Amino acid sequence: MVPDGLLRRGVRIALRRRLRALERADSPDRPPGLRDGPVAVETEAANRQHYEVPTAFFRLVLGPRLKYSSGYWPNGNSTLAQAEDAMLELTARRAQLADGQRVLDLGSGWGALSLWAAERYPSASFTAMSNSRTQRDFISAQAAELGLSNVQVAAGNAAALELPGRFDRIVSVEMLEHVRNHQPLLAQLCNALAPGGRIFVHVFSHHRYAYTFEPEDGWMARWFFSGGTMPNLRLFDDRVPAVRTIDRQVVNGSHYARTLRSWLGNLDRHREAVRDVLRGVYGDGRAALWIARWRLFFIACEELFAYRGGREWVVAHHLLEPARPT
Repeated sequence: MVPDGLLRRGVRIALRRRLRALERADSPDRPPGLRDGPVAVETEAANRQHYEVPTAFFRLVLGPRLKYSSGYWPNGNSTLAQAEDAMLELTARRAQLADGQRVLDLGSGWGALSLWAAERYPSASFTAMSNSRTQRDFISAQAAELGLSNVQVAAGNAAALELPGRFDRIVSVEMLEHVRNHQPLLAQLCNALAPGGRIFVHVFSHHRYAYTFEPEDGWMARWFFSGGTMPNLRLFDDRVPAVRTIDRQVVNGSHYARTLRSWLGNLDRHREAVRDVLRGVYGDGRAALWIARWRLFFIACEELFAYRGGREWVVAHHLLEPARPT
């Protein structure tokens, strides 16, 4: 087994190489895959790689709200649970959520935002949309257990999206990383907004370069991020004419790095229980291999967001409105 220190060193070397290659590219912030072609590719592969892995695995690894996205660690936060709640509070504030709204949680994961917000805004209604059956089942069960009648679930795939009605807010947390051509999707989302409605996007980004993850790029694209995208901070500035940016805020990547280190720590603390879960998916002979892959995934992502003090790869918050009034 390769020591973590060597793995981390190898990841940092790979990140430096990636940056040098992007600097040499002819069109560093507008690769063809991000301005034409289908809305999304490899959606079923991405679903298998993450979102159809048993919920039991993520309950062992993630925080108590199963928030599979960056936490927020302002001064005073010391636990993953606190970081989850802090980012949910920040998201709600920047998305301008309020009672009485109809809110679409697009790419909801296990419903962290919908379930949290439904308790705080009891007069609002939340539709949690996921491409994963296991996630939808989990959200429905949690809403029933918590007595939340203002949470509904819906199936949805970004590649062929059908939206159930019109909304005052559409919130997307770490879903657009699975989208290649954002213009048709954002145009469709704008058409689903009620008058005065807005879209809030939480998306990880490189501060300058946009690029795609292709199978030939290596293990990350093959095993964890098939069809994935790394947008840049200018994602909506000139590439998506359907929307106008009202506000853009940047969360330093160190917050995501600390979140990922917490997930890795949980995996290591619960290794035997994780092994039992993965045996049920991959069989006895491959459970250890998949533990190693998940550990490397968390390490690689942590190093990416920690790179250069968290200033290179970051989390971006975009508040958008239709370029033309709805």
